[in-house]
Amino acid sequence: MITSPSSLRRSERSRRATLDAALELCTEKGYGRVTIEAIAARAGVSKKTIYRWWPSKGAVMLEAFTEVFVGATPFVDTGDIAADLRTHINGAVKMVSTPPYGPAYAGILSEMHHDDDLARAVLEQLVGPRFEAAVGRLRGAQEQGQVPAGADLPLAVEMLYGPVYYRHVLRTPAQDEATVAALVSHVLRSLAGAGDAAPAGTPGEVPAQGDAAARS
Repeated sequence: MITSPSSLRRSERSRRATLDAALELCTEKGYGRVTIEAIAARAGVSKKTIYRWWPSKGAVMLEAFTEVFVGATPFVDTGDIAADLRTHINGAVKMVSTPPYGPAYAGILSEMHHDDDLARAVLEQLVGPRFEAAVGRLRGAQEQGQVPAGADLPLAVEMLYGPVYYRHVLRTPAQDEATVAALVSHVLRSLAGAGDAAPAGTPGEVPAQGDAAARS
């Protein structure tokens, strides 16, 4: 099972160099051609050091991507849920459509289908926490009266992110700001008409492995 490396047992300088090297090589060579050997050489650390902190290339890439993604796509609360969702989704679109982060995430999503440990780590370290944070932001809007009581918030999160990752995985053109605005508007309108529907899942519930790409 993949666990988060302990910052107490490693040099922050080496950690940063390793993560930066992984992303640089992913841009230069493509995810599939990146190796632990190449990451170690670029970062100026040993393979033994990398394997002591991470169990695989995918784990290195996941930490590198997650660290930047979380910082670049916060769930702000300005009191306007539509504006806040547009800001957030536009940030996510930019991240997954821009090197080195887009290629790195595409590689992670591909590799997790034949690496159960990586798949579990994606859910535990990235997808699950982000899914819960998104539901939490919608719940805050619900408490402010901007989202109907009884609306299916987990389903709303899937509706918001599904189109983003659909385009990412299929490598079709990413949404522009107008398309994101239309998506957010459509989802919020749908909640207004579905407030009494039975919820599809528990808010914050970690999604199934097959749903990972659509819920992060």
